[in-house]
Amino acid sequence: MYAIIATGGKQYKVSEGDVIKVEKLGVEAGESYTFDQVLAIGGEKMVVGTPNVEGATVTASVVENGKGKKVTVYKYKRKTGYHKKNGHRQQYTAVKIEKINA
Repeated sequence: MYAIIATGGKQYKVSEGDVIKVEKLGVEAGESYTFDQVLAIGGEKMVVGTPNVEGATVTASVVENGKGKKVTVYKYKRKTGYHKKNGHRQQYTAVKIEKINA
């Protein structure tokens, strides 16, 4: 059984036991979190929501909060002496999917 959830402006296909990295949720490690935006549930019978499946939730436990790899942003314009170097590390929350409630 799997589910498609939406969080942080992205969609993820998850099943029980998966560990995924999502945008930062603001929940401490060890706590549980419930995703209520379930777009579809698959398995023997596919259920697609309009836009969400009624009464369906996905329960997950937070494994860790962290930062991703550094992305270097370099801006440059020729002949003007303009160049700017910048870096960014996106924050994430790693969650382990515990249960899919259909």
